[in-house]
Amino acid sequence: MDVMTSRSVARLGWLSFLCQTLIIATGGAVRLTGSGLGCSEWPLCTPESLIPTPSLGIHGIIEFGNRTLTGVVGIVAVAVLLATLAKVGGRRDVLHAVWFALGGLALAIVGFAAQLPIWIPSALLLVTVLAAAVYSLATLPERRDLTSLAWTVLAGVMAQAVVGGIAVITDLNAFVVGFHYTASLVLVCVTAAFLVRLRTRPGPRELAVPGWYATLARVTAAAVAVTVFFGVLTTSNGPHSGDADIIREGFDATLLSHIHSWPGYLTFALTLGLAIVAVTHQLPTRRWAVTLLVLMIVQICVGVWQANASLPPLLVGIHMVLAALTSAACTVLVLRLPQPTTAPAGHGEHPHDRPASVLQA
Repeated sequence: MDVMTSRSVARLGWLSFLCQTLIIATGGAVRLTGSGLGCSEWPLCTPESLIPTPSLGIHGIIEFGNRTLTGVVGIVAVAVLLATLAKVGGRRDVLHAVWFALGGLALAIVGFAAQLPIWIPSALLLVTVLAAAVYSLATLPERRDLTSLAWTVLAGVMAQAVVGGIAVITDLNAFVVGFHYTASLVLVCVTAAFLVRLRTRPGPRELAVPGWYATLARVTAAAVAVTVFFGVLTTSNGPHSGDADIIREGFDATLLSHIHSWPGYLTFALTLGLAIVAVTHQLPTRRWAVTLLVLMIVQICVGVWQANASLPPLLVGIHMVLAALTSAACTVLVLRLPQPTTAPAGHGEHPHDRPASVLQA
Protein backbone atom coordinates (compact mmCIF):
# COMPACT_ATOMS: atom_id res chain seq x y z
CA MET A 1 0.00 0.00 0.00
CA ASP A 2 1.28 3.48 -0.90
CA VAL A 3 2.06 5.67 2.10
CA MET A 4 -0.36 8.33 0.78
CA THR A 5 -3.28 5.92 1.11
CA SER A 6 -2.19 4.35 4.41
CA ARG A 7 -4.90 4.94 6.99
CA SER A 8 -2.67 3.68 9.81
CA VAL A 9 0.04 6.26 9.09
CA ALA A 10 -2.57 9.02 8.77
CA ARG A 11 -4.21 8.09 12.06
CA LEU A 12 -0.86 7.96 13.84
CA GLY A 13 0.07 11.30 12.28
CA TRP A 14 -3.10 12.89 13.61
CA LEU A 15 -2.53 11.30 17.01
CA SER A 16 0.98 12.75 17.07
CA PHE A 17 -0.37 16.21 16.21
CA LEU A 18 -2.98 15.99 18.98
CA CYS A 19 -0.40 14.77 21.52
CA GLN A 20 2.00 17.59 20.66
CA THR A 21 -0.83 20.09 21.13
CA LEU A 22 -1.99 18.45 24.36
CA ILE A 23 1.47 18.55 25.92
CA ILE A 24 1.51 22.32 25.37
CA ALA A 25 -1.74 22.49 27.32
CA THR A 26 -0.43 20.29 30.16
CA GLY A 27 2.90 22.10 30.19
CA GLY A 28 1.00 25.36 30.51
CA ALA A 29 -1.01 23.85 33.36
CA VAL A 30 2.23 22.95 35.16
CA ARG A 31 3.44 26.50 34.93
CA LEU A 32 0.15 28.31 35.50
CA THR A 33 -0.67 26.31 38.64
CA GLY A 34 2.76 26.96 40.13
CA SER A 35 3.75 23.29 39.75
CA GLY A 36 6.97 23.85 37.83
CA LEU A 37 9.03 22.53 40.73
CA GLY A 38 6.42 20.02 41.88
CA CYS A 39 9.11 17.43 41.17
CA SER A 40 12.35 18.93 42.44
CA GLU A 41 14.65 16.56 40.53
CA TRP A 42 15.08 15.19 37.01
CA PRO A 43 14.71 12.50 35.71
CA LEU A 44 13.61 11.41 39.21
CA CYS A 45 10.80 13.30 40.90
CA THR A 46 12.64 13.48 44.23
CA PRO A 47 16.18 12.36 45.10
CA GLU A 48 14.74 9.06 46.37
CA SER A 49 11.67 8.49 44.17
CA LEU A 50 10.77 8.36 40.49
CA ILE A 51 7.12 9.21 41.20
CA PRO A 52 5.75 12.03 43.36
CA THR A 53 5.43 11.39 47.08
CA PRO A 54 2.34 12.40 49.12
CA SER A 55 4.29 15.28 50.65
CA LEU A 56 4.52 16.97 47.23
CA GLY A 57 0.73 17.33 47.04
CA ILE A 58 -1.14 18.35 43.91
CA HIS A 59 1.84 20.19 42.43
CA GLY A 60 3.86 16.97 42.28
CA ILE A 61 0.97 15.15 40.59
CA ILE A 62 0.55 17.88 37.96
CA GLU A 63 4.27 18.04 37.18
CA PHE A 64 4.63 14.25 37.05
CA GLY A 65 1.53 14.02 34.83
CA ASN A 66 3.20 16.25 32.29
CA ARG A 67 6.37 14.14 32.44
CA THR A 68 4.30 11.01 31.88
CA LEU A 69 2.61 12.54 28.86
CA THR A 70 6.07 13.24 27.43
CA GLY A 71 6.61 9.48 27.41
CA VAL A 72 3.31 8.97 25.57
CA VAL A 73 4.29 11.62 23.01
CA GLY A 74 7.61 9.82 22.50
CA ILE A 75 5.91 6.44 21.99
CA VAL A 76 3.55 7.94 19.41
CA ALA A 77 6.51 9.59 17.63
CA VAL A 78 8.25 6.21 17.44
CA ALA A 79 5.07 4.60 16.09
CA VAL A 80 4.73 7.27 13.37
CA LEU A 81 8.36 6.81 12.38
CA LEU A 82 8.25 3.00 12.20
CA ALA A 83 4.92 3.02 10.31
CA THR A 84 6.32 5.53 7.82
CA LEU A 85 9.53 3.55 7.34
CA ALA A 86 7.51 0.37 6.82
CA LYS A 87 5.37 1.98 4.09
CA VAL A 88 8.11 3.97 2.38
CA GLY A 89 10.92 1.43 2.63
CA GLY A 90 10.18 -1.93 4.16
CA ARG A 91 11.01 -4.33 6.93
CA ARG A 92 14.75 -3.85 6.53
CA ASP A 93 14.50 -0.10 7.12
CA VAL A 94 12.42 -0.69 10.24
CA LEU A 95 14.97 -3.17 11.57
CA HIS A 96 17.82 -0.73 10.95
CA ALA A 97 15.99 1.90 13.02
CA VAL A 98 15.35 -0.64 15.79
CA TRP A 99 19.01 -1.66 15.90
CA PHE A 100 20.09 1.97 16.19
CA ALA A 101 17.55 2.44 18.99
CA LEU A 102 18.83 -0.59 20.89
CA GLY A 103 22.39 0.66 20.53
CA GLY A 104 21.44 4.08 21.86
CA LEU A 105 19.59 2.55 24.80
CA ALA A 106 22.59 0.36 25.59
CA LEU A 107 24.89 3.40 25.64
CA ALA A 108 22.45 5.30 27.84
CA ILE A 109 22.15 2.38 30.28
CA VAL A 110 25.93 2.14 30.52
CA GLY A 111 26.09 5.87 31.21
CA PHE A 112 23.47 5.61 33.96
CA ALA A 113 25.20 2.57 35.46
CA ALA A 114 28.51 4.46 35.53
CA GLN A 115 26.69 7.29 37.36
CA LEU A 116 27.72 9.84 34.78
CA PRO A 117 26.01 13.25 34.82
CA ILE A 118 22.48 12.85 33.49
CA TRP A 119 23.12 14.93 30.39
CA ILE A 120 25.81 12.53 29.09
CA PRO A 121 23.64 9.41 28.59
CA SER A 122 20.82 11.64 27.34
CA ALA A 123 23.16 13.19 24.79
CA LEU A 124 24.41 9.75 23.72
CA LEU A 125 20.86 8.59 23.10
CA LEU A 126 20.03 11.73 21.12
CA VAL A 127 23.21 11.46 19.02
CA THR A 128 22.31 7.85 18.22
CA VAL A 129 18.88 8.94 16.99
CA LEU A 130 20.45 11.64 14.82
CA ALA A 131 22.89 9.09 13.37
CA ALA A 132 19.99 6.74 12.64
CA ALA A 133 18.12 9.55 10.90
CA VAL A 134 21.11 10.38 8.68
CA TYR A 135 21.54 6.71 7.75
CA SER A 136 17.84 6.27 7.08
CA LEU A 137 17.57 9.32 4.82
CA ALA A 138 20.71 8.28 2.94
CA THR A 139 19.42 4.78 2.17
CA LEU A 140 15.72 5.38 1.48
CA PRO A 141 15.05 5.85 -2.24
CA GLU A 142 11.91 8.01 -1.94
CA ARG A 143 9.65 10.10 0.31
CA ARG A 144 12.53 11.52 2.27
CA ASP A 145 10.25 14.46 3.01
CA LEU A 146 8.02 12.26 5.18
CA THR A 147 10.82 10.32 6.86
CA SER A 148 12.80 13.49 7.65
CA LEU A 149 9.73 15.01 9.32
CA ALA A 150 9.09 11.81 11.30
CA TRP A 151 12.72 11.67 12.46
CA THR A 152 12.59 15.37 13.37
CA VAL A 153 9.60 14.83 15.65
CA LEU A 154 11.26 11.90 17.43
CA ALA A 155 14.55 13.74 17.94
CA GLY A 156 12.64 16.85 19.01
CA VAL A 157 10.64 14.98 21.65
CA MET A 158 13.83 13.52 23.10
CA ALA A 159 15.54 16.90 23.14
CA GLN A 160 12.45 18.45 24.73
CA ALA A 161 12.62 16.00 27.63
CA VAL A 162 16.19 17.13 28.31
CA VAL A 163 15.23 20.82 28.04
CA GLY A 164 12.42 20.20 30.51
CA GLY A 165 14.93 18.71 32.90
CA ILE A 166 17.22 21.71 32.46
CA ALA A 167 14.27 23.99 33.27
CA VAL A 168 13.82 22.18 36.59
CA ILE A 169 17.54 22.12 37.38
CA THR A 170 17.86 25.87 36.66
CA ASP A 171 14.86 26.70 38.88
CA LEU A 172 12.63 27.59 35.93
CA ASN A 173 14.96 30.01 34.20
CA ALA A 174 12.74 32.27 32.08
CA PHE A 175 14.73 31.78 28.88
CA VAL A 176 14.87 27.99 29.27
CA VAL A 177 11.13 27.84 29.95
CA GLY A 178 10.47 30.08 26.95
CA PHE A 179 12.64 27.91 24.71
CA HIS A 180 10.87 24.82 26.03
CA TYR A 181 7.50 26.19 24.93
CA THR A 182 8.81 27.42 21.58
CA ALA A 183 10.29 24.02 20.77
CA SER A 184 6.95 22.37 21.55
CA LEU A 185 5.19 24.85 19.26
CA VAL A 186 7.66 24.02 16.48
CA LEU A 187 6.93 20.31 16.91
CA VAL A 188 3.21 21.03 16.52
CA CYS A 189 4.04 22.71 13.20
CA VAL A 190 6.26 19.80 12.12
CA THR A 191 3.52 17.25 12.82
CA ALA A 192 1.10 19.44 10.84
CA ALA A 193 3.61 19.53 7.98
CA PHE A 194 3.81 15.72 8.11
CA LEU A 195 0.05 15.46 7.63
CA VAL A 196 0.17 17.83 4.66
CA ARG A 197 3.04 16.03 2.97
CA LEU A 198 1.41 12.67 3.64
CA ARG A 199 -1.43 13.65 1.33
CA THR A 200 0.79 15.37 -1.25
CA ARG A 201 1.98 13.54 -4.34
CA PRO A 202 5.80 13.73 -4.63
CA GLY A 203 7.55 15.12 -7.67
CA PRO A 204 8.11 18.49 -9.37
CA ARG A 205 5.93 21.28 -8.07
CA GLU A 206 4.77 24.71 -9.16
CA LEU A 207 2.91 27.57 -7.52
CA ALA A 208 -0.84 27.06 -7.34
CA VAL A 209 -1.34 30.76 -6.61
CA PRO A 210 -0.07 34.05 -8.06
CA GLY A 211 3.53 34.84 -7.18
CA TRP A 212 2.65 38.00 -5.26
CA TYR A 213 0.15 36.04 -3.17
CA ALA A 214 2.79 33.45 -2.29
CA THR A 215 5.14 36.25 -1.22
CA LEU A 216 2.41 37.81 0.92
CA ALA A 217 1.74 34.42 2.57
CA ARG A 218 5.41 33.99 3.42
CA VAL A 219 5.59 37.52 4.83
CA THR A 220 2.56 36.66 6.96
CA ALA A 221 4.31 33.52 8.20
CA ALA A 222 7.32 35.63 9.20
CA ALA A 223 4.99 38.04 11.02
CA VAL A 224 3.42 35.10 12.88
CA ALA A 225 6.90 33.97 13.97
CA VAL A 226 7.79 37.45 15.25
CA THR A 227 4.47 37.70 17.10
CA VAL A 228 5.02 34.33 18.77
CA PHE A 229 8.59 35.30 19.70
CA PHE A 230 7.49 38.43 21.55
CA GLY A 231 4.56 36.54 23.04
CA VAL A 232 6.97 33.99 24.53
CA LEU A 233 9.16 36.79 25.91
CA THR A 234 6.11 38.46 27.43
CA THR A 235 4.79 35.29 29.07
CA SER A 236 8.25 34.25 30.27
CA ASN A 237 8.62 37.54 32.13
CA GLY A 238 5.04 37.68 33.37
CA PRO A 239 3.64 36.79 36.80
CA HIS A 240 3.19 33.07 36.05
CA SER A 241 6.74 31.88 36.71
CA GLY A 242 5.81 28.28 37.49
CA ASP A 243 6.47 28.46 41.22
CA ALA A 244 5.26 30.80 43.94
CA ASP A 245 8.81 31.38 45.22
CA ILE A 246 10.23 32.43 41.84
CA ILE A 247 9.78 36.09 40.93
CA ARG A 248 10.65 37.26 37.42
CA GLU A 249 13.01 40.23 37.43
CA GLY A 250 13.96 40.31 33.75
CA PHE A 251 12.28 42.40 31.07
CA ASP A 252 9.29 44.63 31.71
CA ALA A 253 6.33 42.36 30.95
CA THR A 254 3.95 45.31 30.55
CA LEU A 255 6.15 46.92 27.91
CA LEU A 256 6.64 43.57 26.20
CA SER A 257 2.88 43.03 26.04
CA HIS A 258 2.52 46.25 24.03
CA ILE A 259 5.42 45.32 21.75
CA HIS A 260 3.88 41.87 21.30
CA SER A 261 0.60 43.43 20.13
CA TRP A 262 2.18 45.41 17.28
CA PRO A 263 3.24 42.47 15.07
CA GLY A 264 0.05 40.73 16.21
CA TYR A 265 -2.21 43.36 14.65
CA LEU A 266 0.03 43.50 11.55
CA THR A 267 -0.32 39.72 11.22
CA PHE A 268 -4.09 40.04 11.49
CA ALA A 269 -4.18 42.64 8.71
CA LEU A 270 -2.01 40.46 6.46
CA THR A 271 -4.14 37.39 7.20
CA LEU A 272 -7.32 39.32 6.45
CA GLY A 273 -5.88 40.26 3.06
CA LEU A 274 -4.87 36.65 2.36
CA ALA A 275 -8.34 35.37 3.20
CA ILE A 276 -10.19 37.99 1.14
CA VAL A 277 -8.04 37.38 -1.94
CA ALA A 278 -8.18 33.59 -1.58
CA VAL A 279 -11.98 33.57 -1.29
CA THR A 280 -12.70 36.10 -4.04
CA HIS A 281 -10.27 34.40 -6.47
CA GLN A 282 -11.20 30.87 -5.39
CA LEU A 283 -7.58 29.96 -4.68
CA PRO A 284 -6.79 26.45 -3.38
CA THR A 285 -5.50 28.00 -0.14
CA ARG A 286 -8.79 29.67 0.73
CA ARG A 287 -9.87 27.12 3.37
CA TRP A 288 -6.65 27.49 5.33
CA ALA A 289 -6.50 31.25 4.87
CA VAL A 290 -9.98 31.51 6.41
CA THR A 291 -9.01 29.05 9.17
CA LEU A 292 -5.94 31.13 9.98
CA LEU A 293 -8.05 34.30 10.04
CA VAL A 294 -10.59 32.77 12.44
CA LEU A 295 -7.82 31.57 14.75
CA MET A 296 -6.21 35.01 14.64
CA ILE A 297 -9.49 36.69 15.60
CA VAL A 298 -10.04 34.32 18.52
CA GLN A 299 -6.41 34.69 19.60
CA ILE A 300 -6.61 38.48 19.61
CA CYS A 301 -9.87 38.42 21.57
CA VAL A 302 -8.37 36.09 24.18
CA GLY A 303 -5.20 38.18 24.33
CA VAL A 304 -7.06 41.43 24.93
CA TRP A 305 -9.37 39.74 27.45
CA GLN A 306 -6.51 38.24 29.47
CA ALA A 307 -4.62 41.55 29.51
CA ASN A 308 -7.64 43.42 30.82
CA ALA A 309 -8.47 40.68 33.34
CA SER A 310 -5.00 40.68 34.97
CA LEU A 311 -3.84 37.47 33.26
CA PRO A 312 -6.08 34.73 34.72
CA PRO A 313 -4.28 31.36 34.33
CA LEU A 314 -7.02 29.71 32.25
CA LEU A 315 -6.99 32.45 29.63
CA VAL A 316 -3.19 32.46 29.50
CA GLY A 317 -3.24 28.69 28.93
CA ILE A 318 -5.82 29.02 26.14
CA HIS A 319 -3.70 31.75 24.58
CA MET A 320 -0.66 29.45 24.58
CA VAL A 321 -2.54 26.61 22.87
CA LEU A 322 -4.10 28.98 20.32
CA ALA A 323 -0.62 30.28 19.43
CA ALA A 324 0.42 26.73 18.56
CA LEU A 325 -2.71 26.08 16.49
CA THR A 326 -2.32 29.42 14.70
CA SER A 327 1.29 28.59 13.84
CA ALA A 328 0.24 25.14 12.60
CA ALA A 329 -2.48 26.63 10.37
CA CYS A 330 0.02 29.10 8.96
CA THR A 331 2.42 26.22 8.25
CA VAL A 332 -0.28 24.35 6.34
CA LEU A 333 -1.18 27.48 4.37
CA VAL A 334 2.41 27.99 3.22
CA LEU A 335 2.78 24.31 2.30
CA ARG A 336 -0.39 24.54 0.20
CA LEU A 337 1.06 27.29 -2.01
CA PRO A 338 2.71 24.87 -4.46
CA GLN A 339 1.12 21.87 -6.16
CA PRO A 340 2.35 18.96 -8.33
CA THR A 341 3.06 20.07 -11.88
CA THR A 342 0.88 17.40 -13.47
CA ALA A 343 -2.53 15.99 -12.53
CA PRO A 344 -2.73 12.36 -11.31
CA ALA A 345 -3.43 9.84 -14.05
CA GLY A 346 -7.12 9.20 -14.63
CA HIS A 347 -8.27 12.44 -13.02
CA GLY A 348 -9.37 15.59 -14.76
CA GLU A 349 -8.01 18.98 -13.92
CA HIS A 350 -9.91 20.70 -11.13
CA PRO A 351 -10.44 24.45 -11.56
CA HIS A 352 -8.88 25.09 -8.16
CA ASP A 353 -5.70 23.34 -9.32
CA ARG A 354 -5.01 25.71 -12.19
CA PRO A 355 -1.35 26.81 -12.45
CA ALA A 356 -0.24 30.21 -11.26
CA SER A 357 0.02 31.57 -14.79
CA VAL A 358 -3.72 30.96 -15.33
CA LEU A 359 -4.61 32.47 -11.95
CA GLN A 360 -2.56 35.55 -12.65
CA ALA A 361 -4.29 35.99 -15.98
